[in-house]
Amino acid sequence: QVQLVESGGGLVQAGGSLRLSCAASGRTLSAYAMGWFRQAPGKEREFVAGIAWDTDKYYPDSVKGRFTISRDNAKNTVYLQMDSLKPEDTAVYYCAARNFHYSTNGGDYAFWGQGTQVTVSS
Repeated sequence: QVQLVESGGGLVQAGGSLRLSCAASGRTLSAYAMGWFRQAPGKEREFVAGIAWDTDKYYPDSVKGRFTISRDNAKNTVYLQMDSLKPEDTAVYYCAARNFHYSTNGGDYAFWGQGTQVTVSS
């Protein structure tokens, strides 16, 4: 079992930055692929970043160039650096883990955190 805890959310003005953290316990994250997802009220869950066990990364066009996913296996933590934030980035952000390679489909992930709220004001 892997337990994931997100932190770092908050309220920020448009154009600002936040760094989310996802700390894992129970098992080392080094063999897992990690994904960040978000869900806004009334909307479907959306994939925003993925990093494979070998640090291969992927971003959808909606966040490419603004969001950066990284991992520190020594700290068993994955990060999501979010820059140039927009009001439409407002959502609850979740990290998730699965074996080996990332997936854009949330249903492919076995472990999830509880989420952290990000609110971007205009």
